[in-house]
Amino acid sequence: MNRSGSRNPAILRFLGAAGTVTGSRFLLTTGGQKVLVDCGLFQGLKELRLRNWDPFPVEPKRLDAVVITHAHLDHSGYLPSIVRYGYRGSIFATKSTVDLCRILLPDSGRLQEEEAEYANRAGYSKHSPALPLYTEQDAVQAQGYFAPVRFDARTEVANGVHATFRSAGHILGAASILVETPSRRILFSGDLGRPNHPLLRPPAPLPEAEIVAVESTYGDRVHEDQKSLEAFTGAVVRTAERGGVIVIPSFAVDRTEVILFHLRTMVQAGRIPELPIYVDSPMALSALKLYTDAIAVGDAEIRPEMAGHAEVLDPGLTSEITTREESIALNQLDGPIIIISASGMATGGRVLHHLARRLPDSRNSVILVGYQAEGTRGRLLLEGASTVKLLGRYVPVRAEVVSVPAFSVHADREEILKWLATAPRPPELVFIVHGDPAAAQSLRGAVRKELGWDAIVPRHLEQVRID
Repeated sequence: MNRSGSRNPAILRFLGAAGTVTGSRFLLTTGGQKVLVDCGLFQGLKELRLRNWDPFPVEPKRLDAVVITHAHLDHSGYLPSIVRYGYRGSIFATKSTVDLCRILLPDSGRLQEEEAEYANRAGYSKHSPALPLYTEQDAVQAQGYFAPVRFDARTEVANGVHATFRSAGHILGAASILVETPSRRILFSGDLGRPNHPLLRPPAPLPEAEIVAVESTYGDRVHEDQKSLEAFTGAVVRTAERGGVIVIPSFAVDRTEVILFHLRTMVQAGRIPELPIYVDSPMALSALKLYTDAIAVGDAEIRPEMAGHAEVLDPGLTSEITTREESIALNQLDGPIIIISASGMATGGRVLHHLARRLPDSRNSVILVGYQAEGTRGRLLLEGASTVKLLGRYVPVRAEVVSVPAFSVHADREEILKWLATAPRPPELVFIVHGDPAAAQSLRGAVRKELGWDAIVPRHLEQVRID
């Protein structure tokens, strides 16, 4: 039904994830209500990271509601800042997203405090003193505003504005959100998962909507699953034969679980040797427990065949590294061993110390298992950099670097198009967001050519009347 004649105009403003993968923030204004969809951190290039420090385009206290698609920091990581600067409304998200945010956000604040402290101690900060964007306590305070919602339950989030969270199959709790205003239905895909995720059910089909904002992280490519798995297997076998150390920078949520699942599968099939595995990330370990619990009880998001089989995430010989002292001790170990540590794009966290220690040795390998945004150390390694700057120093790259894109839990170009084609009827307009320019433009062309739909790649801070 076309409701464009409503007296309550709807305006959509792209405060992030426009022309870039990160910083997901969409401001919807309708009938005097302001609803923020996602509240993420910008990551990657310095010019993008600096946006995190800009004044928020609308006073946080003037927002009427915030809805979050999922817990990854590029979608939720700015929440402590808007609460710090006056937001006092509800933050709507699924229960699993809330549970994961209770892990990720304090860790993000603590990490920013530690990095500021390290910069001040090492004397390489351009600012005196270096300050965190927000603190661990800011993140704890933000948790008090979460309002858990159920999947598929139509919820009024602001006066006259309703949201329905539909499973996106990306990580636990991830949702595509249908926002209904008095004049329009707008579907925000969030990060769209893959139909063959080893643990999670496929994304739910599109509901009817006049406007769709769809992610395009892999909008210009198709995952080569078999080739990627063979690359992963080969890297592990070669490194083990060299007696080296395998470092896997991993996103703390879902990617660690997918890695452990595949390692177990390969060990059981005899394709790789059983090696000691060290998961060095308290945040990843906390998320891992949420996953094993969800699998054990057969949560509705879990694939039916996995329900009750939490052992699928245990490859054997796995050690959990929790303290800083234990993490430091790993750098004294000889190979062959596997170290899985956050962050996934090597932008921060304990993995930096492991990379600084292991990259100069040609016996070792670094396996990149997901998207590497422009401007990150992960992207530099992916592109063959001979040196990378880590902890204030340049480190030579002699270790083998292997990319395994099939471990990504983002839908690829064909999977996105198939998902869009599940719409009950064509939308009036598709906004292509959350992708680098080339990927976004490529998906825009495919949507127009293959589906015959109007598609636009919005600009950063652009606002569009959509009623």
